[in-house]
Amino acid sequence: MTRRRVPRAAALALLLASATACANDIPKANWSEGLLPEHITSQGDIVQNLWNGAWIAALATGAVVIVLIIWACVFHVKRKAKAELPPQVRYNLPIEMLYTLIPLVMVSVFFFFTARDSRDLQVLSGHPDVKVKVEAFQWSWRFTTTVNGKTLKPVVGQPVSDYKSGPQLVLPMGKKVEFELESPDVIHSFWVPAFLFKRDVIPGLAKDNKGRFFEITTLNKPNVYAGRCAELCGVDHSRMLFSVKLVPDAEWNQYIATQAGSAQ
Repeated sequence: MTRRRVPRAAALALLLASATACANDIPKANWSEGLLPEHITSQGDIVQNLWNGAWIAALATGAVVIVLIIWACVFHVKRKAKAELPPQVRYNLPIEMLYTLIPLVMVSVFFFFTARDSRDLQVLSGHPDVKVKVEAFQWSWRFTTTVNGKTLKPVVGQPVSDYKSGPQLVLPMGKKVEFELESPDVIHSFWVPAFLFKRDVIPGLAKDNKGRFFEITTLNKPNVYAGRCAELCGVDHSRMLFSVKLVPDAEWNQYIATQAGSAQ
Protein backbone atom coordinates (compact mmCIF):
# COMPACT_ATOMS: atom_id res chain seq x y z
CA MET A 1 0.00 0.00 0.00
CA THR A 2 2.87 2.33 0.87
CA ARG A 3 4.58 1.68 -2.47
CA ARG A 4 1.49 2.82 -4.34
CA ARG A 5 1.25 6.06 -2.41
CA VAL A 6 4.82 7.17 -3.17
CA PRO A 7 4.34 7.58 -6.99
CA ARG A 8 1.02 9.32 -6.41
CA ALA A 9 2.58 11.75 -3.94
CA ALA A 10 5.46 12.43 -6.34
CA ALA A 11 3.03 13.06 -9.21
CA LEU A 12 0.99 15.44 -7.05
CA ALA A 13 4.12 17.34 -6.00
CA LEU A 14 5.20 17.65 -9.64
CA LEU A 15 1.76 18.93 -10.62
CA LEU A 16 1.80 21.58 -7.88
CA ALA A 17 5.30 22.68 -8.81
CA SER A 18 4.32 22.96 -12.49
CA ALA A 19 1.18 24.90 -11.68
CA THR A 20 3.04 27.48 -9.62
CA ALA A 21 6.29 27.70 -11.59
CA CYS A 22 4.97 30.17 -14.14
CA ALA A 23 3.99 32.75 -11.51
CA ASN A 24 7.34 33.53 -9.90
CA ASP A 25 7.57 36.98 -11.50
CA ILE A 26 4.28 38.28 -10.10
CA PRO A 27 4.85 40.99 -7.45
CA LYS A 28 3.98 40.00 -3.92
CA ALA A 29 0.73 41.23 -2.44
CA ASN A 30 0.93 43.69 0.41
CA TRP A 31 -1.44 44.72 3.18
CA SER A 32 -1.47 48.40 2.23
CA GLU A 33 -2.98 47.50 -1.15
CA GLY A 34 -5.64 45.17 0.24
CA LEU A 35 -3.51 42.05 -0.38
CA LEU A 36 -3.18 43.00 -4.06
CA PRO A 37 -0.03 44.00 -5.97
CA GLU A 38 0.75 47.70 -6.10
CA HIS A 39 -1.12 49.02 -9.14
CA ILE A 40 0.00 51.60 -11.70
CA THR A 41 -3.34 52.55 -13.29
CA SER A 42 -6.40 54.48 -12.17
CA GLN A 43 -8.45 51.47 -13.29
CA GLY A 44 -6.62 49.55 -10.58
CA ASP A 45 -8.37 51.76 -8.01
CA ILE A 46 -11.73 50.47 -9.30
CA VAL A 47 -10.63 46.85 -9.04
CA GLN A 48 -9.13 47.35 -5.59
CA ASN A 49 -12.27 49.02 -4.22
CA LEU A 50 -14.42 46.19 -5.57
CA TRP A 51 -12.01 43.62 -4.09
CA ASN A 52 -11.97 45.29 -0.67
CA GLY A 53 -15.74 45.72 -0.62
CA ALA A 54 -16.31 42.08 -1.54
CA TRP A 55 -14.00 40.91 1.24
CA ILE A 56 -15.66 43.18 3.82
CA ALA A 57 -19.09 41.89 2.86
CA ALA A 58 -17.89 38.26 2.86
CA LEU A 59 -16.22 38.61 6.27
CA ALA A 60 -19.28 40.31 7.73
CA THR A 61 -21.53 37.54 6.40
CA GLY A 62 -19.17 34.88 7.74
CA ALA A 63 -19.08 36.55 11.17
CA VAL A 64 -22.89 36.58 11.37
CA VAL A 65 -23.07 32.90 10.37
CA ILE A 66 -20.43 31.91 12.94
CA VAL A 67 -22.22 33.84 15.70
CA LEU A 68 -25.50 32.12 14.85
CA ILE A 69 -23.82 28.70 14.88
CA ILE A 70 -22.21 29.37 18.26
CA TRP A 71 -25.48 30.74 19.63
CA ALA A 72 -27.35 27.61 18.51
CA CYS A 73 -24.69 25.35 20.05
CA VAL A 74 -24.61 27.20 23.39
CA PHE A 75 -28.30 27.84 23.98
CA HIS A 76 -29.66 24.57 22.61
CA VAL A 77 -27.42 22.08 24.38
CA LYS A 78 -29.04 18.98 25.79
CA ARG A 79 -29.79 19.87 29.41
CA LYS A 80 -31.73 16.78 30.32
CA ALA A 81 -31.11 13.06 30.16
CA LYS A 82 -33.93 12.76 27.68
CA ALA A 83 -33.22 14.48 24.38
CA GLU A 84 -35.62 17.27 23.55
CA LEU A 85 -35.77 19.14 20.29
CA PRO A 86 -35.68 22.95 20.50
CA PRO A 87 -38.74 24.85 19.25
CA GLN A 88 -39.09 24.33 15.51
CA VAL A 89 -39.79 27.09 12.99
CA ARG A 90 -41.03 24.85 10.18
CA TYR A 91 -43.76 26.43 8.05
CA ASN A 92 -43.05 29.82 9.62
CA LEU A 93 -43.78 32.08 6.65
CA PRO A 94 -42.05 35.28 7.90
CA ILE A 95 -38.81 33.44 8.70
CA GLU A 96 -38.83 31.53 5.40
CA MET A 97 -39.36 34.80 3.51
CA LEU A 98 -36.42 36.26 5.45
CA TYR A 99 -34.24 33.30 4.46
CA THR A 100 -35.12 33.97 0.81
CA LEU A 101 -34.96 37.76 0.71
CA ILE A 102 -31.64 38.26 2.50
CA PRO A 103 -29.58 36.12 0.04
CA LEU A 104 -31.46 37.73 -2.86
CA VAL A 105 -30.54 41.21 -1.62
CA MET A 106 -26.91 40.18 -1.08
CA VAL A 107 -26.57 38.73 -4.59
CA SER A 108 -28.24 41.82 -6.09
CA VAL A 109 -25.81 44.15 -4.31
CA PHE A 110 -22.81 42.11 -5.47
CA PHE A 111 -24.17 42.06 -9.03
CA PHE A 112 -24.77 45.83 -9.06
CA PHE A 113 -21.25 46.79 -8.01
CA THR A 114 -19.63 44.16 -10.26
CA ALA A 115 -21.64 45.26 -13.31
CA ARG A 116 -20.94 48.95 -12.58
CA ASP A 117 -17.20 48.45 -12.22
CA SER A 118 -16.99 46.15 -15.26
CA ARG A 119 -18.69 48.86 -17.32
CA ASP A 120 -16.27 51.52 -16.04
CA LEU A 121 -13.28 49.34 -16.97
CA GLN A 122 -14.51 49.12 -20.57
CA VAL A 123 -15.04 52.86 -21.10
CA LEU A 124 -13.05 54.36 -24.00
CA SER A 125 -12.48 58.12 -23.98
CA GLY A 126 -11.86 58.25 -27.73
CA HIS A 127 -8.98 60.68 -27.19
CA PRO A 128 -6.02 58.71 -25.83
CA ASP A 129 -2.55 60.23 -25.56
CA VAL A 130 -0.94 56.99 -26.75
CA LYS A 131 -2.21 54.06 -28.79
CA VAL A 132 -0.63 50.62 -28.57
CA LYS A 133 -1.41 47.72 -30.87
CA VAL A 134 -0.71 44.48 -29.05
CA GLU A 135 -0.24 41.43 -31.27
CA ALA A 136 0.00 38.16 -29.33
CA PHE A 137 1.34 35.15 -31.20
CA GLN A 138 2.81 31.77 -30.36
CA TRP A 139 4.82 32.54 -28.26
CA SER A 140 5.63 36.18 -27.76
CA TRP A 141 4.41 39.73 -28.37
CA ARG A 142 4.62 42.54 -30.89
CA PHE A 143 3.96 46.10 -29.60
CA THR A 144 3.34 48.93 -32.07
CA THR A 145 2.99 52.37 -30.43
CA THR A 146 1.40 55.40 -32.06
CA VAL A 147 1.86 58.92 -30.63
CA ASN A 148 0.39 62.08 -32.18
CA GLY A 149 -0.26 60.20 -35.42
CA LYS A 150 3.32 58.91 -35.66
CA THR A 151 3.99 55.18 -35.46
CA LEU A 152 7.11 54.12 -33.61
CA LYS A 153 9.31 51.17 -34.45
CA PRO A 154 7.52 47.94 -33.42
CA VAL A 155 8.93 45.96 -30.52
CA VAL A 156 8.94 42.24 -31.33
CA GLY A 157 9.89 39.55 -28.85
CA GLN A 158 10.59 35.86 -28.66
CA PRO A 159 10.06 33.21 -25.96
CA VAL A 160 12.21 33.95 -22.89
CA SER A 161 12.66 32.59 -19.39
CA ASP A 162 12.82 36.00 -17.67
CA TYR A 163 10.39 38.85 -18.28
CA LYS A 164 13.27 41.35 -18.19
CA SER A 165 14.72 39.64 -21.29
CA GLY A 166 11.43 39.80 -23.20
CA PRO A 167 9.99 42.61 -25.32
CA GLN A 168 9.53 45.83 -23.38
CA LEU A 169 6.58 48.20 -23.78
CA VAL A 170 7.48 51.75 -22.75
CA LEU A 171 4.63 53.98 -21.54
CA PRO A 172 4.52 57.56 -20.18
CA MET A 173 3.35 58.40 -16.68
CA GLY A 174 0.01 60.09 -16.10
CA LYS A 175 -1.30 59.54 -19.66
CA LYS A 176 -4.26 57.78 -21.24
CA VAL A 177 -3.21 54.71 -23.21
CA GLU A 178 -5.53 52.82 -25.57
CA PHE A 179 -4.73 49.19 -26.37
CA GLU A 180 -5.84 47.26 -29.43
CA LEU A 181 -5.52 43.50 -29.01
CA GLU A 182 -5.02 41.08 -31.89
CA SER A 183 -3.97 37.45 -32.35
CA PRO A 184 -3.29 35.55 -35.60
CA ASP A 185 -3.41 32.04 -34.13
CA VAL A 186 -5.02 31.07 -30.78
CA ILE A 187 -6.51 32.80 -27.74
CA HIS A 188 -3.95 34.55 -25.55
CA SER A 189 -4.41 36.81 -22.53
CA PHE A 190 -2.65 40.16 -22.06
CA TRP A 191 -1.85 40.35 -18.36
CA VAL A 192 0.15 42.91 -16.43
CA PRO A 193 -0.45 42.13 -12.72
CA ALA A 194 0.19 45.79 -11.86
CA PHE A 195 -2.87 46.73 -13.98
CA LEU A 196 -5.00 44.56 -11.62
CA PHE A 197 -6.99 43.21 -14.56
CA LYS A 198 -6.34 41.32 -17.78
CA ARG A 199 -7.92 41.06 -21.21
CA ASP A 200 -8.19 38.07 -23.55
CA VAL A 201 -6.69 38.38 -27.02
CA ILE A 202 -9.16 36.53 -29.24
CA PRO A 203 -8.41 35.90 -32.95
CA GLY A 204 -10.99 36.71 -35.58
CA LEU A 205 -12.76 39.64 -33.88
CA ALA A 206 -14.04 42.36 -36.19
CA LYS A 207 -12.16 45.65 -36.36
CA ASP A 208 -15.03 47.56 -34.71
CA ASN A 209 -15.50 45.02 -31.92
CA LYS A 210 -15.09 46.76 -28.55
CA GLY A 211 -13.72 43.57 -27.06
CA ARG A 212 -10.47 44.29 -28.90
CA PHE A 213 -9.92 47.64 -27.17
CA PHE A 214 -9.41 48.87 -23.64
CA GLU A 215 -7.93 51.98 -22.05
CA ILE A 216 -5.84 52.71 -18.97
CA THR A 217 -4.68 55.90 -17.29
CA THR A 218 -1.16 55.47 -15.93
CA LEU A 219 -0.15 56.78 -12.51
CA ASN A 220 3.11 58.40 -11.47
CA LYS A 221 4.92 55.22 -10.41
CA PRO A 222 7.98 54.79 -12.67
CA ASN A 223 9.36 51.27 -12.69
CA VAL A 224 9.60 48.11 -14.81
CA TYR A 225 6.62 45.77 -14.36
CA ALA A 226 6.23 42.14 -15.36
CA GLY A 227 3.73 40.97 -17.95
CA ARG A 228 2.77 37.58 -19.36
CA CYS A 229 0.17 35.55 -21.21
CA ALA A 230 -2.44 34.22 -18.78
CA GLU A 231 -4.14 31.81 -21.20
CA LEU A 232 -2.67 28.34 -21.80
CA CYS A 233 -1.77 28.74 -25.47
CA GLY A 234 0.75 26.04 -26.30
CA VAL A 235 4.08 24.48 -25.51
CA ASP A 236 5.95 27.74 -24.78
CA HIS A 237 3.12 29.48 -22.93
CA SER A 238 5.23 29.84 -19.76
CA ARG A 239 7.92 31.70 -21.76
CA MET A 240 5.53 34.24 -23.27
CA LEU A 241 6.85 37.02 -21.04
CA PHE A 242 7.25 40.78 -21.48
CA SER A 243 7.69 43.92 -19.40
CA VAL A 244 6.08 47.35 -19.15
CA LYS A 245 8.32 50.30 -18.34
CA LEU A 246 6.64 53.41 -16.96
CA VAL A 247 8.80 56.52 -17.52
CA PRO A 248 8.58 60.28 -16.78
CA ASP A 249 7.92 62.81 -19.55
CA ALA A 250 11.58 63.64 -20.27
CA GLU A 251 12.53 60.01 -20.76
CA TRP A 252 9.35 59.39 -22.76
CA ASN A 253 10.12 62.25 -25.17
CA GLN A 254 13.66 60.94 -25.60
CA TYR A 255 12.30 57.46 -26.29
CA ILE A 256 9.91 58.80 -28.94
CA ALA A 257 12.73 60.70 -30.63
CA THR A 258 14.99 57.62 -30.84
CA GLN A 259 12.26 55.21 -31.96
CA ALA A 260 10.43 57.43 -34.44
CA GLY A 261 13.56 57.85 -36.58
CA SER A 262 13.89 54.08 -37.10
CA ALA A 263 10.20 53.34 -37.59
CA GLN A 264 9.07 51.78 -40.85
